Amino acid sequence: MSAKNPAKRAEELRGELARHDHRYYVVDDPEIGDDAYDALVDELRALEEEHPELRTPESPTQRVGGQPLGKFQQVRHGEPMFSLANARSREEFRAWETRLHNRLRQLDIEPGELRFVSEPKIDGLAISLTYEDGTFTRGATRGDGVIGEDVTQNLRTIKAIPLRIDEAPKLVEVRGEVYLPRSAFAELNEARTAAGEPAFANPRNAAAGSLRQLDPGITASRPLSIWCYGTGAHRGLDLRTHVEELDWLRARGFKVNDETAVHETADEVVARCEWWEARREALDFEIDGAVIKVDQRTLWRELGVAGREPRWAVAWKFPPITATTRLNKIVWNVGRTGRLLPFAMLEPVHVGGVTVSTATLHNEEDLARKDVREGDDVVVTRAGDVIPQVISPLIQRRKGKRLRKPKPPAKCPRCETETVKPTESVWTICPNRRGCPGQTFQQVKHFRGAMDIEGLGEKNVIRFLDEGLISDPADIYDLTPERIQELQGFGEVSARNLIEEIEASKERPFGLVLYALGLPGIGYVNAQALAEHFGSIDALLEADAEAIEEVEGIGPVLARQVQEELSDEGTLDLIRRLRERGLRFELSAAERRSHGGPLEGKTFVLTGTLGELTREEATAMIRRAGGKVTGSVSKSTDYVVAGESPGSKLGKAEELGIPVLAEQGLRELLAV
Repeated sequence: MSAKNPAKRAEELRGELARHDHRYYVVDDPEIGDDAYDALVDELRALEEEHPELRTPESPTQRVGGQPLGKFQQVRHGEPMFSLANARSREEFRAWETRLHNRLRQLDIEPGELRFVSEPKIDGLAISLTYEDGTFTRGATRGDGVIGEDVTQNLRTIKAIPLRIDEAPKLVEVRGEVYLPRSAFAELNEARTAAGEPAFANPRNAAAGSLRQLDPGITASRPLSIWCYGTGAHRGLDLRTHVEELDWLRARGFKVNDETAVHETADEVVARCEWWEARREALDFEIDGAVIKVDQRTLWRELGVAGREPRWAVAWKFPPITATTRLNKIVWNVGRTGRLLPFAMLEPVHVGGVTVSTATLHNEEDLARKDVREGDDVVVTRAGDVIPQVISPLIQRRKGKRLRKPKPPAKCPRCETETVKPTESVWTICPNRRGCPGQTFQQVKHFRGAMDIEGLGEKNVIRFLDEGLISDPADIYDLTPERIQELQGFGEVSARNLIEEIEASKERPFGLVLYALGLPGIGYVNAQALAEHFGSIDALLEADAEAIEEVEGIGPVLARQVQEELSDEGTLDLIRRLRERGLRFELSAAERRSHGGPLEGKTFVLTGTLGELTREEATAMIRRAGGKVTGSVSKSTDYVVAGESPGSKLGKAEELGIPVLAEQGLRELLAV
C-alpha cells in the first residue's frame, strides 16, 4: 500500500499513532502492546525516509527531539500567564469569596447563581502551547508571565501533548503544567546518584530541569507528562464557562484531570479542597494545593486583574511536604533484627504541617549513595504520617567545607557489642540478638502492633521493659491487672482493659501471629502465604529452605533466612512459650474450610490504594473465599486488584494480559 499511495498511508499512520498516544498517555487505556506500536512507528519512519517530503513537524517520528540548542529564545505570550492569589485556610478562602462578591456589587453586576470550579494545583512547570490551524507550532515556559522561553523541541517529546488537533480555531494557546510522576522521580534520582550527579530536590525541580535541557534528547529520555487546565489567546473560540473550556480541551485530546468538580456553594469548595489535601499522598503526581475559579467566564473580564492576579481565581495552598534545613548530626539506632539504622538530627523546620527535627536516612548504603554528611544543607520531605526522610544533600552549598563521610559505629549504640557487616548486606548489625535492649524494644513494639494490642503503645512498651514487667513478647501474656496497677497512671479500669485486649489477641489467626514474630524479611503478605502453604508452625519448622522457597513470593535468599531464623534456639523458645500461653499456631478449621470458596485456586495481587478496603481487609476477604494473595505479578496470577496510584505491578499485569479489577470488581467476584 505504501508503494502505491505513500502519502495516504503516512497520513493514516500519523492518525493511528496519535490515537494510540492519546489512549496510552492521556486516558490510560491502551489498545495495543508496545511491539505493535513500535511496528507502526517503524513503518512510518521508513516511509518518511523513502519520501522525505512526507515528513511533517507534527509527525510522531519527530517526538524524539531535534539538534541540541545553543540557548533558549525568549518569546512573548499571546496573553499573560497570571499568578494566583493564595488562600491557606477556609478563613482565607472565605475572605476571597467576600472580596469577589463585593467587587461584583461595585460593578453593579448581579452574579446570579455563581458557580465555582475546583481542580488540583499541579506542582510542576507552567507552560503555554500554541496551535495554529490545529498544528502545534510553539511551546513556551511561563517565565515572568509575559515573556517565557521557547522550549518547543522539548515539548514535542512529551507524548501526552497532541501535535495536531481537530476542529481547531485559527489560533489558540493551551495552558498546562508539565510534571514528572512520583514513581519516575524516584527512579530518576536513583540513576543520578548512582552516576555521581546531585539528586533533584522534588518532582517539580526534576520536571523543570528535564524540560529546560538544551539537548531535546535528554528531555525525551524522561517520562514527563502534562495536565492541561485552560486556554490563553485565541481567535475563533467562544467558551462561556470554564467547564466548557475543559470539555473543549478534553474533546481535542488534551489531558484534563477528570476529578475537576463544579460547586454551587462555597461550603462545597471547602469540602473539596480538604478532600484533595487528604488524598494528595495517594496521587502519582505532586500537588501543592487546589485552584478555585469562577465558572462563568463571562464574568472574568468584568472582575479583572489586581496586579498580576486575576480576581476570579484563587489557589488554596497546602502545607509544603518538602523543605531545606541543616543536618546537624547523624545518629544510629538499632532495629528488631539488629540492623543499625541512621537518623538525621536536623535544625527544626516546618514541613508537611508540623515541625520536623529528625528524619530517617534508611540504611548505610543509601546514606553513601546519596553522599549525605553532617553539616550539609539537605532536602527533607514528609507526607502524612510517614516518617520524615532526607531526600538529598544540596552538594552545591557544600563548597569548600571539609565534611566527613559518615560510617556506622564499631559498637552497638545500645549494648556496646561490636558490630559486624555480613557479606553482601547493606546493613551493619548488632549480633547480640537476645541481650540488646534496643532489639528487644523493637521486637516487642512490632509484636504488639501486629497483634493489635492498642493499650500497649510505644511509651508503655518502654515502661514495661524498664520496670522489668516484660523482657520479650511472650511475657506480655503473663501480665496481671494487679502488677500493671502498680505503675503510675494505671488504674483498675485501664489495667483491666489492657488485660482484656491482651487476652483477645490470643484469637488472632495463625498468619498474623507468624507476622508478629518478626522473622527477617517477612511482611504481612508473605506471612499469610507461609501460613496458608504449611497450615501450621510445626509443618513450617520441619521444612527446609527448598520447601519454603516453593511458597509464592519467597525467593531462595529469603527462604534461607526464614529457615535459619526458625532454627534459632531463641526463636524456638519464643514460639514454645507463646504457644503455651494460648496463641494460635495453625490454621483453624474454618480457615481450612474456606479453601472451597468462590475464589478457590485463584491468585490475586493488590496494587495502589483501594477505596473503602485496606490492603489487609481485601487480603483477608480473598483468603476467606479460598483465594491466594501474593506480592508479585507472574503468569500464574489470575487477577490484579488496582486502586489509586498503582505501581509497576499494574503495568506488568497489562503486559501479561492479566485481568485488572477495581475494588467493586473484587466485591462482585466475592459475591459469586
